Amino acid sequence: MTQQQLMPPPPAIMLRNPVIVESLVVFAIVFCVHLVVWNQLSWCCIALAIQAFYVQQKWDRLLQSGGAVFQFRPSANSGILSACMVIPLLGLALKERCVASGNVYFERFSMVVTVTGMMLSLFLSLIALGITRPVPTNTCIIAGIAGSGVIYTTKKTLTVSEVIEVLEVLLIFVYLSLIMLYLLPRCFTPGEALIMVGGISFIINQLIKRSLNLAEVKGDPVNYFLPVVLVGTLLLGVIFALLFCFMESETWVSAVFFYTMSAVLGLGIIVPWLSLLIRRHPIMWLLDFLTHSQTRLYLLAYWVLLAALASVVVLHQNYKRASGSKKHQASTVVRKYFHLIVVATYVPGLMYDRQLLHVASVTCLAAFLLLEYVRYFRIRPLGQVLRQLLTLFLDERDSGPLILTHIYLLLGMSLPIWLFPGPCAPKGSLPGAAGLVPYAGVLAVGVGDTVASIFGSTMGEIRWPGTKKTMEGTATSVFAQIIAVAIFLIFDEAVNLNASYAWVLGSITLVSMLEAYTAQIDNLLLPLYLFILLLI
Repeated sequence: MTQQQLMPPPPAIMLRNPVIVESLVVFAIVFCVHLVVWNQLSWCCIALAIQAFYVQQKWDRLLQSGGAVFQFRPSANSGILSACMVIPLLGLALKERCVASGNVYFERFSMVVTVTGMMLSLFLSLIALGITRPVPTNTCIIAGIAGSGVIYTTKKTLTVSEVIEVLEVLLIFVYLSLIMLYLLPRCFTPGEALIMVGGISFIINQLIKRSLNLAEVKGDPVNYFLPVVLVGTLLLGVIFALLFCFMESETWVSAVFFYTMSAVLGLGIIVPWLSLLIRRHPIMWLLDFLTHSQTRLYLLAYWVLLAALASVVVLHQNYKRASGSKKHQASTVVRKYFHLIVVATYVPGLMYDRQLLHVASVTCLAAFLLLEYVRYFRIRPLGQVLRQLLTLFLDERDSGPLILTHIYLLLGMSLPIWLFPGPCAPKGSLPGAAGLVPYAGVLAVGVGDTVASIFGSTMGEIRWPGTKKTMEGTATSVFAQIIAVAIFLIFDEAVNLNASYAWVLGSITLVSMLEAYTAQIDNLLLPLYLFILLLI
C-alpha cells in the first residue's frame, strides 16, 4: 500500500460519511444524557458506546461482503451504535425519574433495564467479532474492556435475583432472534433486530414473571393489556409460520383452520391469561372501560371516522394505479398523509384520555399484525386483496417478506405512551420537559419526520453531505416541532416546561439531525431518543 493509502482520511471527508455523522449525533445524545444522569453505570454506558462504534464497522463489512449468518435488510448499515444505546439510556432516564419520585421498586427495575440493554448489546458485538475474519484484535480488546466493566459493575449494583432476571431476558433474546431472523429474512438490520427482539424478550420475561407470582400482581389493568395481547399475537404468528411450512396456506381449508385457530388462541389462552392478571373477565372489563365516560364514546366515534378516511386514501390510490400505470407507486407526500391522520388520531387522545389511547393503540397493533398474517400467508378471502392494496405503499425499507412500515408508524407513535413511567408520576404528569414525554412520537414522527419529508422532497435543494436528506427539510422539521410544542402548551394543562425551553429545543434539534443521517427505521428510532432526552 502507498503512504497516501495508509494515512487516515481527513475530517472533511469523514464528515461526508453518513455513518460517521450518525455516530457523532448518537455520541452527542449519550453525553447530553450523562450531563444530567451520572451514576455507577454511566462509565459502562460510555464504554459500551465506544466499543459499539468499532463493532459497527465490522458488522457493516459483514453485511457488504455477505458474511453475516442471517439475511438482513439491504441498502442500510448495521445501525449497531444507535440501537445499542437505546435500552441502556432508556433505563438510566427511567431510573433518574424514579429516584426523583422516591419509587424504590421501579428504580431497581430501571437498573435491570439498563444492564439488560448492555448485555444484549455485548452479545450482538460478540457475534460480529466471532464471525469476522481475520479476527479484529483492537476491536476485541475494546469490547473486552467494555464487557468486563459492565460485568463488574453489574455484580456490584444488582442483586442475585436481578442478575438471574437479566440472564433470563438474554436467553429469551437468543432463541427469539434465531426464530425471527430465520423466518423473516431481510426484514431487519442488526440494530433494528436488537431493539425489536430485545424489547419483545423483555416483555415476555416480565409477563412470565408476573404470571408466576399472581399474589403480587397489582396495579392498573391497562398495564397488563399490552404484554398479553402482544405475546399472544406473536405466538399466533410463530405457530402459523411453522404449520404452513407443511401445508398449503392459500386454500379455503387453510383459511378455516387459520380463523378457527385464531379464535381458539384468543378465547382459550389470551382471554383467560388476561383474566388471571386483572382478576376480572377481560370482555366485561373492556366494555366498562370503553363506556366509562361520554368523552370516550366521542373519541371512539372520531377515530372510526379517521380510520374510514385512511381506508378511502388507500382505495383512491389503488384506483389511480388501476386506471393508470401498473408501476404507479404512492409518492412520499401521499405516504405522509397517513402521518397526518395518525397525528389527528393521537393528539386528542393524549389531551383528553391517555388510558383509552393506550388500549386503542394496543388493539390496533394486534389488528395490524393479524392482517399482516392474512396478507403474508394469503389467507382467503382477504389475503390477495391486502397484497394488492398495500404494495402501492412499499418503499426500500420493505425488502423482506413482511410489510412493516405501517406497524413501525404505529409503534413510533405509541411507544412513548406505553413506556410512560406512570408509577413515577404520582399526579399523572411529569414536570418540566418531561411533560412532553407522551408527545415524543407525535413530535418526532408525526410532525418532524412528516414535515422534513414533504418540504425536503418538494422544496429542498441543499443536501446534507452523503445523504438524500436536505437542510431545508431538517430546518422546517425543527421549526414545525417548536410550533407543535407551543400548541401543546396552550391546549394541554398537564404540560408545563418550567423554563426548560433550551433543553427541549436542543433535544428536538439533535433528534432531527439523527433523522437526517440515519439509515435505520426512523419511525422506531427517533421517538425513543426524543423520549429519553425529554424524560431526563
